Amino acid sequence: MSKILIIEDEAAIRRVLVKILGEESPDYLVSEATDGLSGMEQIKKEDFDLVLCDIKMPKMDGVEVLEAAQKIKPEIPFVMISGHGDLDTAVNTMRLGAYDYISKPPDLNRLLNTVRNALDKKELVSENKRLKKKVVRNYEMIGDSEPIVKIKDMIEKVAPTDARVMITGPNGTGKELVAHWIHQKSDRSAGPMVEVNCAAIPSELIESELFGHVKGAFTSAVKDRAGKFEAANKGTIFLDEVGDMSLSAQAKVLRALQENKISRVGSDKDIKVDVRVIAATNKDLQEEIAKGNFREDLYHRLAVILIKVPSLNDRRDDIPLLVEHFSKKIAAEQGTNQKKFSPSALGLLKEYDWTGNIRELRNVVERLLILGGKEISEDDVRLFASK
Repeated sequence: MSKILIIEDEAAIRRVLVKILGEESPDYLVSEATDGLSGMEQIKKEDFDLVLCDIKMPKMDGVEVLEAAQKIKPEIPFVMISGHGDLDTAVNTMRLGAYDYISKPPDLNRLLNTVRNALDKKELVSENKRLKKKVVRNYEMIGDSEPIVKIKDMIEKVAPTDARVMITGPNGTGKELVAHWIHQKSDRSAGPMVEVNCAAIPSELIESELFGHVKGAFTSAVKDRAGKFEAANKGTIFLDEVGDMSLSAQAKVLRALQENKISRVGSDKDIKVDVRVIAATNKDLQEEIAKGNFREDLYHRLAVILIKVPSLNDRRDDIPLLVEHFSKKIAAEQGTNQKKFSPSALGLLKEYDWTGNIRELRNVVERLLILGGKEISEDDVRLFASK
């Protein structure tokens, strides 16, 4: 059900709007308010998916209602209802945050299209919020060891800026997690975060993946296609395993960083992009530069801020917290009860050589939860955690 509030002091207009919306869909639950003040009271008490609001009303006009609602429930789309003399004001309300406006008397098709589109936008905003909460849960930073505290402090300082960040560290240490936290804590968090695994894309396709292509640019280019940089506009692009990127793609990325422009493969048309770049690698890029595999000028463009993620062996004090976190998460995913780990079991896990880092620890915890006893003992660890 979509809850719609009509704020309109003219009874005839209200009746028309209620009738049109009722005939359009049985899923529209329509409420009415006869003036701005009573409409605002309803907005405070209930969660509406859409508000249709007249501009000229007694007690509190539509502009005042919009501004007040924006402060307490900015996610509600407002469609303003304007008389002929209110058009300039209606246009101005869009600058204040209104979704759109319709003129009196309302045109049926225009009204219904506006309502559908506004409700779709509300659903997208709600879904985006749900996804963000899911992302925050999935990319939670666990640990209070000194290396992790330093990384958290650095993220707090770096995230609000647009500085480019290079994240280094062995495989499985959580470089992707750091990138997500930088994005979530940045001013770009409302925009997209687009991930590109440079190692997983064949070298002949990486340019098309990053910058898009036009129809006919190569054999399989049957239609125009936008690339990841365009998809990340107003947000963040995360170039994972950037050390595996081809030299020709590196040259294009360098241009994108220098000029904030990209061009699709097969086209000479420039497309402006506003993207923050976060890169990650498990390679020593200074060695790759010496070998001629990575451009030094690109490295300096990307590595404005360097964050080195420690191996699990360098943060063993975090293992008990990580074990508890993974135990709780895996139990929830599998619909089983969480198991406790004995102090001696945790002590033994802290002594292991974790060459696979956090990823390996998670796999071991899952194995122990499946194969171990009601409480995971030191014997369980010796039996099931060995390599």
